[in-house]
Amino acid sequence: MPPGKEFVRTVIKYDGTKAELRRGLLAVRSALTTDDVVATGDALARRALELPELAEAGTVAAYVSVGREPGTRALLEALRRRGVRVLLPVLLEDNDLDWAEYGGPDRLVRAGRGLLEPDGPRLGPEAVTGADAVLLPGLAVDGRGMRLGRGGGSYDRVLARLDRAGATPSRVVLLYDDEVIAQVPEEPHDHPVDAVVTPGGLRRFSPPPRPFP
Repeated sequence: MPPGKEFVRTVIKYDGTKAELRRGLLAVRSALTTDDVVATGDALARRALELPELAEAGTVAAYVSVGREPGTRALLEALRRRGVRVLLPVLLEDNDLDWAEYGGPDRLVRAGRGLLEPDGPRLGPEAVTGADAVLLPGLAVDGRGMRLGRGGGSYDRVLARLDRAGATPSRVVLLYDDEVIAQVPEEPHDHPVDAVVTPGGLRRFSPPPRPFP
């Protein structure tokens, strides 16, 4: 899936459960090479910064990609160079997320489950409610903006926390081009994202936000 390929809105229709869909998508990701991940990460950074809610944000809650996830590291650095305050998750024992500020690639330390996290002070789980935009990891999104996550529940807690606080940051998912699919199985607690960014383009599911002050 070269970075310049045309944005694909609907590729495959999956039938079955979320677990079956996850297995299929992860199998496709497992065939990607390190070069694929790096190249698509650079393209994702360029595309993501076309979204004003990222390029003009004061604070963005993001995450450090690992393994064959769509690469976020180029985007994290691009945001930091623009003076954007970037918050990264710190996984807690109960699978909830704390947050700490990103200080650059040399300020990341290895954590459990193969993750990387910032070495700075912990800001508390509520810190995410002050973000102007939240980048969500995922495996797929459909034409309604429904996101398929990895199934761990950490980001379900984040989204619920935002709702409880009345916080309305732009919710953006980063994916490969062929992970925009016909339909994601939906459960009552699921809510659509506002936009998806892939190496080949971007698509909104809600109107653009008002300009930041």
